[in-house]
Amino acid sequence: MVKQHFSHVRHWVFDLDNTLYAPSVRLFDQIERRMNAFVVRVLGVDDTEANRLRKHYWQLHGTTLAGLMAEHKIDPDAYLEEVHDISFDALAPDPHLAELIGNLPGRRIVYTNGSAPYAAQVLKARGLDAAFDAIYGVEHAGYRPKPEEDAFRTVFERDGTDPLRAAMFEDDPRNLTAPHAMGMRTVHVAPERAAGTHIQHHTDDLPAFLGQL
Repeated sequence: MVKQHFSHVRHWVFDLDNTLYAPSVRLFDQIERRMNAFVVRVLGVDDTEANRLRKHYWQLHGTTLAGLMAEHKIDPDAYLEEVHDISFDALAPDPHLAELIGNLPGRRIVYTNGSAPYAAQVLKARGLDAAFDAIYGVEHAGYRPKPEEDAFRTVFERDGTDPLRAAMFEDDPRNLTAPHAMGMRTVHVAPERAAGTHIQHHTDDLPAFLGQL
C-alpha cells in the first residue's frame, strides 16, 4: 500500500541529522555543545543563557544560526565551521541503507540546515556518499533555514527538483509543512509520529520503510 503513494516520485530529498542516522547516536549533542560555546564566546553570556538563547532562536527563527544572524549579525561561515568541528566516530557504515537509497528511481539529494561540508563528512562515515547525487546545506539557501518555504524553493530550483514528483524525508515535523504545501510526499522519520495533516507517512525505521518502495 505504501509503494503506490510513491510511484510518481523521481526526486528524493533527505534531511541529514537524526534522519540518515538514528537519534540514539546523539551526534547532534556535540554540535549543541559547540553552539553553546560559540554563543558564550561571541555574545559574552554564561552557559545557561547561551543554552536558552540557542533554543529560543531555534524556535523563533528555525535555527540558532538564523537567530544569531538576524539579531547579532554574526558571520555564518565562521559559525558553521566552528560548530561542525566534531568527532564522527559514533557513526557506522550502513551498506544496506546505502543500497536502498541508491536503488530509488530518479535523483537523490541531501538537504540539511547544517553545512554541506559537514553533511559530506556524515555521509562518508555512514558509507552513504555514493548513494546521493548532490548535497545542499543551509549556505545554498542563502543561509535561510528550513522550515522557510523560500529556502526549500531556492534549493529545489538550484537542483531542478520538481516538488510534484518529489518526496521529503525529515525528522523535524516543522520542516515538512512547506514540502507538503508544495505538493511533495512527506515522510516523518522519528521514534514517534507528530500530529499534522502535512505528515503523510511516518517511520521509526528508515531502511524498513524504504524497503517497501
